[in-house]
Amino acid sequence: MAADLLLAIDQGTTGTTVLVMDTQGRALARHTQEFPQHYPEPGWVEHDADEIWQSVVSAAERVLANPAVDKQRVAAIGITNQRETTLLWERASGKPIARAIVWQDRRTADICKRLRDRGKLELVRGRTGLVLDPYFSGTKLAWLLDNVNGARERAKKGELAFGTIDSFLIHRLSAGESHVTDATNASRTLLMSLETCAWDDEMLDLLAVPPEVLPRIVSSAAIVAKTKGFAGLPDGLPIAGIAGDQQAALFGQACFEVGDTKCTYGTGAFALTNIGKHPKVSRQGLLTTVAWKTADEVIYALEGSAFIAGAAVQWLRDGLGLVQKAADIEALAASVPSSDGVVFVPALAGLGAPHWDADARGAITGITRGTTAAHVARATLEGIAFQVADLLSAMRDDLGQPLKRMRVDGGAAANDLLMQFQSDIAAIAIERPRELESTARGAAMLAGVGVGLFPDIHAAGQMSKAERTFEPAMTGADREARLRRWGHAVRLATSHD
Repeated sequence: MAADLLLAIDQGTTGTTVLVMDTQGRALARHTQEFPQHYPEPGWVEHDADEIWQSVVSAAERVLANPAVDKQRVAAIGITNQRETTLLWERASGKPIARAIVWQDRRTADICKRLRDRGKLELVRGRTGLVLDPYFSGTKLAWLLDNVNGARERAKKGELAFGTIDSFLIHRLSAGESHVTDATNASRTLLMSLETCAWDDEMLDLLAVPPEVLPRIVSSAAIVAKTKGFAGLPDGLPIAGIAGDQQAALFGQACFEVGDTKCTYGTGAFALTNIGKHPKVSRQGLLTTVAWKTADEVIYALEGSAFIAGAAVQWLRDGLGLVQKAADIEALAASVPSSDGVVFVPALAGLGAPHWDADARGAITGITRGTTAAHVARATLEGIAFQVADLLSAMRDDLGQPLKRMRVDGGAAANDLLMQFQSDIAAIAIERPRELESTARGAAMLAGVGVGLFPDIHAAGQMSKAERTFEPAMTGADREARLRRWGHAVRLATSHD
């Protein structure tokens, strides 16, 4: 029987999902395994890499035990991962020397400030497409090298390996034989040149990172390693697709043309738009990142992040007790015809692009004696959409052309009220796929290209199918009035007096 199935490992911030897909994009089996979060100090977020690995093994074993999956038909493995989370481990043993520093962690804020004060921001932006923020891997790696006993000396001797989660998983999947990362993940480290897709010596010097610790940068769609002793799969199974989670979602939504845009609505909201074969530094506070790298080409994207999206709904549930389950918010919000002038800026962890204000705080404006829980719930959903609308406006300005449409995924994309308001306030058609797990689908599609199941990326695009389209229905005058109220609320949220 032909090997025509693809196993995708979607390693996320709170859990790992493993699923098996066919070449039509249908998921035959899936399992999600959560793992603990560690918060040793305020602003610090850590993961135990061995706990992550066990979540991968456990989820894979459950999926492969499903009678719908014939293990002999699995052609390749694709990996998508939380991106900037940073690890150091021993090359010889594969044992981490410390917990991973998670992308949310803010401990390197002082390092970033010192570099900004030295006037290095424009160098970093021009070379890497990123900004000096603790979000990215480079300062996290520098912190580990300087704060784990003996780490810097061991790194210089070649005893230690650095990687984002993709790199660590591949090292484990291949029984230590491969130390690689793909260009999408490398582009999130502050250490890679966007132009060359190679490690940049000046950036390594700036962050005092020894080159001996770095993985080899590889294509997002190519055989880069083979399994050895993993979860009941035969040895030698190709690992052929790798991409950071947001880039995998862009690929999984078949955003193959310039101007094609996607937004993932999870804990935060992440919007990316395809800008083609040439990197472009944003004038609007967006990031420039590698969208994917194949044997034939490198494609770039502009990216904007709203740090709080679904997390705002969790706050309504856990902090305020307005709903019992996150899914209840749609019915509560729909019980009123509008937010009645209430505006919620969900800056519960600062504001990302295009504002980049780490000190911004959440603000609720327009409250009257008649304001109810339903108005606040509706304003919360609208606040998520307003943030994304800001990102899309910045992308249009940078790209110099209208965005064709936006494709959506992630848990909150199932909320019809949110999707319709997003279409209305951003004046853009929104396509929602049949299955919302676009990150895993993107990893599977890349792996399919990598092993030749698909002749090219466009053939892989058959795995992505739209289920529903939302069209803008709001009048221009209403949209402008709402955007003015939003702008006023954002100014209050970013006022630090």
